[in-house]
Amino acid sequence: MTRSYPVLLGFLALVWGGSYFFIKVAIDEIEPAAMMFVRLAVAAAILVPFVMWQRGTADAVAELRAGWRPGLVLGAINAAIPFTLIAWGEKHIESGVAAIANATVPIFVVLLAIRFKPSERATGARLAGILLGLVGVAVLTGGQPDLGLWPVLGVGAVVLASLSYAAGGIYGQLRVAGTPGPVLAAASMTFGALILLPFAAFQIPATMPGWPTWASLAALTIGGTALAQLVLYRMLRLHGASRVSLVTYLMPPIALVYGVLLLGESLTWGVLGGLALILLGVALGSGALRIPRRTAAEAAPHG
Repeated sequence: MTRSYPVLLGFLALVWGGSYFFIKVAIDEIEPAAMMFVRLAVAAAILVPFVMWQRGTADAVAELRAGWRPGLVLGAINAAIPFTLIAWGEKHIESGVAAIANATVPIFVVLLAIRFKPSERATGARLAGILLGLVGVAVLTGGQPDLGLWPVLGVGAVVLASLSYAAGGIYGQLRVAGTPGPVLAAASMTFGALILLPFAAFQIPATMPGWPTWASLAALTIGGTALAQLVLYRMLRLHGASRVSLVTYLMPPIALVYGVLLLGESLTWGVLGGLALILLGVALGSGALRIPRRTAAEAAPHG
């Protein structure tokens, strides 16, 4: 079991870090809602038959029906809304910047937990981490090569997507702990596609996209969505949420490498500074990095 952890974690980091690259390639020819509808619809078309094969048709149908409510909620706040916001944001900002802004998810998880899980109060180093991460967002926004209204709104859209993802994580912990992972993935992808369908209908491309767009969309859908969902829930079962959350630290650097090497995106000190502050803020705010406290004996003066 332990040997599988670095392999699965590396896979998620590569495909999710690469998702920003694939969105950036496809966004020139396919609008956000239409792109994400295809992403969710194809992922659902893969995951629903998989669940039926895995659990049997009758049991799968019964479990999908039973899980329609959490599937609808997560299809909205953990798929349709954040997917579309990130794609819209990437119309105005570089893919690496989007990945860094999206790394704020754990910070918003801690903030929402104050309201919905009062036992997990953010004080001391965790509170400092939240504030540091938000400062990192400001530095990241100001560090873009072309700072204007639309790039600022682009970063804002991705940060709002992070808030939506965080709400999805909190909801998942509170409401659907007993729902099988593949069932939840299939239901959320299905409902997410249905939510985006009316919006996608108004964003059908006027001309047929080229093969780079279709290839990017296929990689985004099959690897970064359908397969990644199955790997994610397998990792949660085998290794737990805290170890899975480490992918947050791997995705932004990977996305930056993709963007710089394959898209020719620029890399400024402001972007790097924002990355460092956000990741440090995430580490402190999530409790992954703890500042050792001095004991009374250590604090006493030595003569």
